[in-house]
Amino acid sequence: MIPIRCFTCGKVIANQWHEYKNRVEEGENSGAVLDDLGIKRYCCRRMFLTHVELVDTLAPYQ
Repeated sequence: MIPIRCFTCGKVIANQWHEYKNRVEEGENSGAVLDDLGIKRYCCRRMFLTHVELVDTLAPYQ
């Protein structure tokens, strides 16, 4: 679960997560995908590039 807003600037970013994830899994360059989605600020780019999906890993322990 990616945060809805960037922690630093407050820009809404969660609405672009699925497209970013699908395109990177298909083999596109992550930087080019972020540029294409209009994510220019380095704080917002950090949110995408450093995100780790832990929901599936931790779900069995609930």
